[in-house]
Amino acid sequence: MGGMDAEVGRDVAALDPDLLQLSEVSPLALKQSPEIAQGLYSQWLTLPETSRLVKSLIEDAKTGAPLNVPGSSNTTNAAAGTSLPSMFPAGSAPPLSPRSTSGSPRAVRRGAGTGVSSFGSPLKLVSEPMREVIPQFYFKYGRPPPKEMKEHCLSRIDHLFFAHMDGLQIHEFKSITKDICKLPSFFSSSLFRKIDVDCTGVVTRDAFVDYWVNSNMMTRDIATQIFTILKQPDRKYLTQEDFKPVLRELLVTHPGLEFLQGTPEFQERYAETVIYRIFYYMNRSGNGQLTLRELKRGNLIAAMQHADEEEDINKVLRYFSYEHFYVIYCKFWELDTDHDFLIDKENLIRYGNHALTYRIVDRIFSQIPRKFTSMVEGKMGYEDFVFFMLSEEDKSSEPSLEYWFKCIDLDGNGILTPNEMQFFYEEQLHRMECMAQEPVLFEDILCQMIDMIAPENESYFTLRDLKGNKLSGNVFNILFNLNKFMAFETRDPFLIRQEREEPTLTEWDRFAHREYIRLSMEEEAEDASNGSGDVWDESLEAPF
Repeated sequence: MGGMDAEVGRDVAALDPDLLQLSEVSPLALKQSPEIAQGLYSQWLTLPETSRLVKSLIEDAKTGAPLNVPGSSNTTNAAAGTSLPSMFPAGSAPPLSPRSTSGSPRAVRRGAGTGVSSFGSPLKLVSEPMREVIPQFYFKYGRPPPKEMKEHCLSRIDHLFFAHMDGLQIHEFKSITKDICKLPSFFSSSLFRKIDVDCTGVVTRDAFVDYWVNSNMMTRDIATQIFTILKQPDRKYLTQEDFKPVLRELLVTHPGLEFLQGTPEFQERYAETVIYRIFYYMNRSGNGQLTLRELKRGNLIAAMQHADEEEDINKVLRYFSYEHFYVIYCKFWELDTDHDFLIDKENLIRYGNHALTYRIVDRIFSQIPRKFTSMVEGKMGYEDFVFFMLSEEDKSSEPSLEYWFKCIDLDGNGILTPNEMQFFYEEQLHRMECMAQEPVLFEDILCQMIDMIAPENESYFTLRDLKGNKLSGNVFNILFNLNKFMAFETRDPFLIRQEREEPTLTEWDRFAHREYIRLSMEEEAEDASNGSGDVWDESLEAPF
């Protein structure tokens, strides 16, 4: 019984006095004296009329009939005719004080709604929220172009096709590629063949409009456009083969590469080198499948646009520089003594005037940092050499840090411990002793490396530690490249000043520039010693 009384008490405490509908008692008096409301509520529950009302509502609920709840009618008469039974005898109730309909917040609240009785139901009348229409934001085949943009594009297309009602041939398609599509001009052949699926040799106006306008290609970003044009229909990535048509057209049309047209074998080597460089920097997963996300994250699109606008191809330092290709190929040629286009350990140990240790060369040929593509046991192919050389000469790049990190991480657990680093440094120490140089103990060099990198945990280095520091490349030079280690120790003021004057150049850019000058001077001296630059011994199979 006590629990029921407590429940009733909680109900009364939460009850709005207005909802009792007692004309004989002031709601203000009920609020000021909650015990009166509790007593009245208990007495009301015992009245016969209340019992009959509750039973009637229960029966209506069981049969599904509309509930005739007093006070919920929308008419004033209904509210008056079905009022709850009173607990005061007729005429014995004290008069109510006058109530202002304008000063009561409750009165304003009740009057705000339409069609609701002054003795309204405790259930709030909530209007149905308006349904907000969200505009479409995902388009599988690209966002449709705005009307004005589409009309302007069609007008320009009509102008270019006006004198070619039968369509354009492949050699006439460059203006469409560059002026309408805003793509590099050396994509002309690839775009043409993408539209001319039946290989008719002609692209009509309607065929171009269907591909470029109606399929919403024109509204996509340039990376997506290039990705769609180059990739095979059944794939979601680009392979090295997909770039070859673009490179072939670049070699034929770019003024800075005209001199190669008489040597098709070097045209092919140049194209291969550019593609290898693209995948070295862009394909971070290293699986040979360049995704759209990787293409967007890299700088290849900007480099392509630069190559299309710049007549001097050597000024396009990213990927396309002929001088950079020349340096890579000549280095490979120097090491490949039998010219079978393969390099073994003994060849690679001579790289950089015997700069590398045997232990690091063994790790490279164990194919831990990267699987070789040569398919010959114990041999490194040209593509493998390109990846090695780019990693060796620019240890500040992320692909290079990943390459050498895998080499030093002997157990493959993702951290470089002092024991692993000491294993490689021991050979460096021995070489310093053989060269009569003052050796630096590993304990001292380890402290120097920790100060240089400032790792999160001083007991080991992680790849994250190295990627977050501009001096990380020096760690690897200390461990396995004696020449660069000594150069770092001496701190050549000329090189330091050069780096400050040209901060946009990478370590690879500076190395390639120096090497190209050296190689070109050697070639000029060799030509002078032979008496003529036009005479060359075919048996030597010189690269140029």
